[in-house]
Amino acid sequence: MALERYGYRVVSAGDGLTGLELFREGRHDLLLLDVMLPGLDGIGLCRRIRETSMDPVLMMSARGDALEVVSGLEAGADDYVVKPVDTAVLVARIRSLLRRAVYAPAQADRARPERHRPDDRDRDPALLVFGDLTIDTAGLEVSLAGRPVALAPTELRLLLEFAAHPGTVLDRQALLRNVWDYGWDGDSRVVDLCVQRLRKKIGADRIETVRGFGYKLRR
Repeated sequence: MALERYGYRVVSAGDGLTGLELFREGRHDLLLLDVMLPGLDGIGLCRRIRETSMDPVLMMSARGDALEVVSGLEAGADDYVVKPVDTAVLVARIRSLLRRAVYAPAQADRARPERHRPDDRDRDPALLVFGDLTIDTAGLEVSLAGRPVALAPTELRLLLEFAAHPGTVLDRQALLRNVWDYGWDGDSRVVDLCVQRLRKKIGADRIETVRGFGYKLRR
């Protein structure tokens, strides 16, 4: 009811299995999952969704339960809110996630190199190559050793942020601002777990941890 007052069209389910059925029956711009769902809990539902879809997922967890937060993010959620949550805060998080999904091309433009080395003159300027990792910033496609890599919107934006600054250490708070659109200090676990998921998809050694500072994409 609260989201509908903000103009969103909402399809709801009271349990995880029904939610999975509704997800499979139609297309949705964003999925809001409560961790504590009967039948199939939100974490299990998120894993099932991630088997076939990279749609934005926002997880809701109980107050102060760090394990639920971590489990939800590891399952593939893009962000989370802690209950009880103010409706305005919830809507702000939803808008942020939707912006990430819709405006990823703008970030792709930032990732495009302004100039090339002489031996790169014939290369498509929209293609960024880091070893066997190729990022098509125009088509928003990623491949590893020639094979396509499916990335959730937040994972793609995170990779594009790294690709815009190869070899540069990016701290967690900067990543929260630029990728998650946080105008305030957020929970750095979101960054750490998204990096962890991204490493599993593009190679564990591609993103280097600089202890006490942040992360950087190896050239």
